[in-house]
Amino acid sequence: MPSTAFSVKEKDLPKKDYLNTIRLGNMAADTARIVLEFNRGVIIKRSFILAPQSGFQWRLVIDLDLMAKTDGLKQVTAEWYDNSVAEEKREAPPVRNRPASKPLIVLDPGHGGKDPGAIGVSGVYEKHLTLAMAKQMRDLLLSTGRYRVKLTRDKDVAIALYARRRFARSAGADLFISIHADSIKKPQTRGLSIYTLSEKASDKEAEKLAESENKADIIAGLDLSGETQEVTDILIDLARRETNNHSSFFAEKIVKEIKQVVQTLPNTHRFAGFAVLKSPDVPSVLMEMGYLSNTEEEKLLRQPSYREKLAKATVKAVDAYFAEKHKANFN
Repeated sequence: MPSTAFSVKEKDLPKKDYLNTIRLGNMAADTARIVLEFNRGVIIKRSFILAPQSGFQWRLVIDLDLMAKTDGLKQVTAEWYDNSVAEEKREAPPVRNRPASKPLIVLDPGHGGKDPGAIGVSGVYEKHLTLAMAKQMRDLLLSTGRYRVKLTRDKDVAIALYARRRFARSAGADLFISIHADSIKKPQTRGLSIYTLSEKASDKEAEKLAESENKADIIAGLDLSGETQEVTDILIDLARRETNNHSSFFAEKIVKEIKQVVQTLPNTHRFAGFAVLKSPDVPSVLMEMGYLSNTEEEKLLRQPSYREKLAKATVKAVDAYFAEKHKANFN
């Protein structure tokens, strides 16, 4: 929040059973932020500003949905959930024209600009590591001569989550890879993981998509505005399921290749409601390269040679994915 200072101390903030902690801090001389650490998954339904009224001053209001403590989304931090529903309904994505040429891979370096992401034990910012990784991966993919590659950002700028997946859809991406690094309070934890969208999240997203923009241009430029709600729901659900299947198929390819070169978490392929994975017609995965809270893993991620291992394994997975896909289409 720009031009902001705090007149309250952290110890005086209210305690809630669903919050591990609330942290207040200054990112720059005139910029502050509030960090909420939840002990379970949350979804940001909407956020808005209220002007002074009824005896209150300016207010920032954020409406949340809390997951059950046993929900599999509990490992996912709140910042990844989509709070951009209103923005997405303002304008339908343009019609996607898939060129009959090389597959297009969109790489998405997480965070950027005022959002540093996780901060490593040595002070390295996640946003810098993800961009470095994306550029190395881009160069390797292009060097094969088999793919086109675009980055959602190629410099240190902030991009909204919904804008990242809209970029991929607008470009006609055949595959979307979001790149991140994690941090946790247990410094001994380390290992790479791959996420795809959970089935629960996809059902909710299908419902939102069905209501958006008069049902126009929801699936690969297909205009559903003349269809009944029942037909629309079925088509969106089918598209979502097919996309989820492709995403999981690609995730398994990455896991197979990466396990051979670096340490991974148990149950390496995981599921969560990451906002950037919610494109209904672009197979998407999110790669957590490792933990910046682990001294050894952070040191490795700062080394170009280590990131090169990850990039090469990912390229092998991309090759295997499109080879199998081409074979299935041919058959």
